[in-house]
Amino acid sequence: MTERKPPGVSFESFVDKQIRDAQARGEFAALPGAGKPLPDPDTPYDELWWVRKKMAREGLAVLPPSLALRKEAEDALAAALSAPAERLVRKIVTEINTKIRDMMFKPPPGPPLGLKPYDVEDVVRQWRERREAARDDEAE
Repeated sequence: MTERKPPGVSFESFVDKQIRDAQARGEFAALPGAGKPLPDPDTPYDELWWVRKKMAREGLAVLPPSLALRKEAEDALAAALSAPAERLVRKIVTEINTKIRDMMFKPPPGPPLGLKPYDVEDVVRQWRERREAARDDEAE
């Protein structure tokens, strides 16, 4: 014969007791995402969600090759303009120009590059003007 519980008496399973005890000890208080809403249940499932989260955590981005080269070219120009020596300016610009020309002749799939090689002499001229302006500011 089955045993019946008297009315008003609750039944607590072993698991329920473990959860209640852990809550009382505060073990759930510092969980990541605690107190934040759950993601929208209507969004479609993304199999690469963990890759996207890891990349976001580590500040990484995946760009199409032409956009990545545009960014690299911008960074190279900034590095060249702040380089300590003219020889280094020429080296930086020559290296990025080689990459730009390679992509112009063998374009990858994706958006167009929309970039042409830098004029080395123009970049060197800008570099010299910046250095002269910096020296003039220091002299004042």
